[in-house]
Amino acid sequence: MTQHEYISIAIAIILGLAITRLLHTVAMIIRAQERVVFHWSSAAWAFCIMLYILQFWWVGWGLRTVDEWSFQNFIVLVFGCTFLYGAAEMALSVPAEEKYDMLQQSQQLGRLSALSMLLYFLVGPYVNIAMYNNAVMPSVAVPSAGILLMLLTIFFPARFTVWSALFVCYTIGILMLTI
Repeated sequence: MTQHEYISIAIAIILGLAITRLLHTVAMIIRAQERVVFHWSSAAWAFCIMLYILQFWWVGWGLRTVDEWSFQNFIVLVFGCTFLYGAAEMALSVPAEEKYDMLQQSQQLGRLSALSMLLYFLVGPYVNIAMYNNAVMPSVAVPSAGILLMLLTIFFPARFTVWSALFVCYTIGILMLTI
């Protein structure tokens, strides 16, 4: 077993838990559909989080060419996965017994999801520069746009619908760059 295969197990477990948590919450929302006030922006946000989880898993294959792994590199990847898990956990909340307004929940707990994504975007430059040997400027500039978007989401939650639409556009751009 190579170091990459060994390290990938920890990454896969965390990302698998993130996917499971997000899908479980979606299923609970569907089951409580009579009490749910659906909003597209919350669904779009959660879908983008799912895409980032899958994208992280996909680009991790490129790390198989790293010959010598340091504990620091391992910890950075584990933290990145953990931040994605946090984003997935807070993207949608479990419906309560009373009426559940997805937009209102996103404007509250969605801020924690945005904080987790902000921390995830801080991991990106390290991975791109230190592990993939990519150029510094694009490795910092591209995540900076995501960081700015997450800061706007955290500090101006009343505009969640706008930030969600921009998050979808940003996510599509990231996917086009990395896949």
